[in-house]
Amino acid sequence: MDHFELRNGVLHAEDVPLPQIADAVGTPVYVYSRATLVRHARVFREALSNLKDAHVAFAVKANPNLAVLSVLRQEGYGADVVSGGELTRALAAGMAPADVVFSGVGKTHDELVQALEAGIGQFNIESEEEGYELAAIARRTGRRAACALRVNPDVDARTHEKISTGKRENKFGVPLDRAGAVYAALAGEDGLDMRGVAVHIGSQLGDLEPLESAFTRLGALIGELRAQGHAVTHADLGGGLGVPYKVGETMPSPAAYGAMVARVTRDWGVKLTFEPGRVIAGNAGVLLTRVIRTKRSGNGPPFVVVDAAMNDLARPAMYGAWHDIEAVRPSGETMAAHVVGPICETGDTFAMDREIDALSAGDLAVFRTAGAYGATMASSYNSRGFVAEVLVDGDRFAVVADRIPADAIMDAERVPDWL
Repeated sequence: MDHFELRNGVLHAEDVPLPQIADAVGTPVYVYSRATLVRHARVFREALSNLKDAHVAFAVKANPNLAVLSVLRQEGYGADVVSGGELTRALAAGMAPADVVFSGVGKTHDELVQALEAGIGQFNIESEEEGYELAAIARRTGRRAACALRVNPDVDARTHEKISTGKRENKFGVPLDRAGAVYAALAGEDGLDMRGVAVHIGSQLGDLEPLESAFTRLGALIGELRAQGHAVTHADLGGGLGVPYKVGETMPSPAAYGAMVARVTRDWGVKLTFEPGRVIAGNAGVLLTRVIRTKRSGNGPPFVVVDAAMNDLARPAMYGAWHDIEAVRPSGETMAAHVVGPICETGDTFAMDREIDALSAGDLAVFRTAGAYGATMASSYNSRGFVAEVLVDGDRFAVVADRIPADAIMDAERVPDWL
């Protein structure tokens, strides 16, 4: 459920008509619903209510906007970060350092120092080499790092190949058959508190079976580590639960996910951490755009050219991803069309030969389910500015990320005097 609905023939975000935002802020613009973020955050947490002492850390990469993070912090969420920049954002949004988990396969030396000095709650170590480097930093600074070892369980998440992270050929984590030896080696390092294990097999999962398989393998590893005399008090189960992008599409519910987790982990005796991202933010946002013009090429469907582009919403060009496209003021008529942006790339295409609400020049439309992996993946390609972001709360809204025009981006560039 989300809070974007038609009222008197006009699409609203909560109690705000979207044309009001377009007139005030311009297009393209991301529009987030606070009520939807709050609802999703609470539904996910309620799904875990049968688990003892579960910690939920929002995957900041899904939507790092400070206002979004502040809403989730108010709902008791911590942060799962994968860069020093995301750590800075999480702390700026008021999230407690102890509630931050640092994941990611390529943490730099400076990022390890930054996170250690910030006093974050847990490092998810992705390799033996990373563990040794962190231990050396901890010893040098007189600190200790609470750590979990990320395991690659060699489980096919059955999602898009570019967002699958749990197969042996993926770059993430330590292979399961080496995990015991690596854990033992790092447990002997002064400066590290090896306290648990972590797993994350991918994003946009539409089936709980791969998750259950990965968690079952993780549980067996916990038993093996304890049999070797290691203390294992924490397990991070990652995120990855999918959301529907098409009308009528179904995904496993958080409740079904929570029930599966409770069943699989009932004998583990650990504190569980979860890293939801898309399932919290995805349906909480839309990308609002305006039609520039329509054009025909041959006898096929017309091209509907909108002012949003692949630099604003990269997922369709990058993954072939689907986003439902709707008119803000639907007439009841439909059309078959190719929906494209103005970027000088054929890949700047949102839909081909799709049945959509009838649209013509000047009309407003939205790309649905754009609250996750939307603005955060934006670029300035073709020297276009960065897209603006708005948060709606009931009958009010605020710009929570300014539109950055192309000339402002150019201000950061320098021409050497020898040119």
